[in-house]
Amino acid sequence: MSDAEHVIADAIAAHGGEALWRGLASIEAVLSVDGFLFATKHVKPLRHQRVSASTTEPRFTFFDWPQPGRRGEWLGEEEVRIVADDGTVVAQRRQPRAAFRGLRRELWWDDLDFLFFAGYATWNYLTTPFLFLWPGFRFEILPSARGGAVRLAATFPPNVPSHCHEQVFHFAPRGELLRLDYTAEVVGGWAHAAHLCTDYRDFDGLRAPTTRRVRPLFHLTNPLPFPTLVAIDVHELRPVATASCRR
Repeated sequence: MSDAEHVIADAIAAHGGEALWRGLASIEAVLSVDGFLFATKHVKPLRHQRVSASTTEPRFTFFDWPQPGRRGEWLGEEEVRIVADDGTVVAQRRQPRAAFRGLRRELWWDDLDFLFFAGYATWNYLTTPFLFLWPGFRFEILPSARGGAVRLAATFPPNVPSHCHEQVFHFAPRGELLRLDYTAEVVGGWAHAAHLCTDYRDFDGLRAPTTRRVRPLFHLTNPLPFPTLVAIDVHELRPVATASCRR
């Protein structure tokens, strides 16, 4: 086993273990999300928002959003859509990443813009580090960060939607994810960020950070103290087993 494989194995064990993850169909959570990015894009913050992240495919759902009786669905790179309770599609956009062009999205986002960004981003956050079990990733150990954190450079395969294809993950010696560095390309090629993870809790065997703060990086080793670009608070998290595991 390579050094990178050891780091990934330790991280997966620290977050609940591969056996638990293999038995899950999804993760349900209740989140509050706010920050400077919301203000600049004129997006309403999320307050105790119920969501679901698939553990087997790129799929994410916001329930009762953008209003009660509807749900927002992110379906990978192919589509985002808003669906009524009766199944009627009330709004949709094909190839949503390609839509992030032009002046309008520099100034404000509509519901489908936000649905794409928040869908793929939060799906990544809730499934990491287990996402590294998918085939096609490439990894490299980087020099340790100050304080002893292990830094792992990850190149994402094309079939895993994310902020960007190359990211750096910082793990504590015991395996918890402390920080991830990326460029939010749909925001802009300049949007370098450090995503800080703290306040771990156990949720039915799945261990996850409950406080996440995203701060500007701008090619510096250490993130800037302000502004907080995105603030995520996890109020509840529930691993949902597959039908076969529930029998």
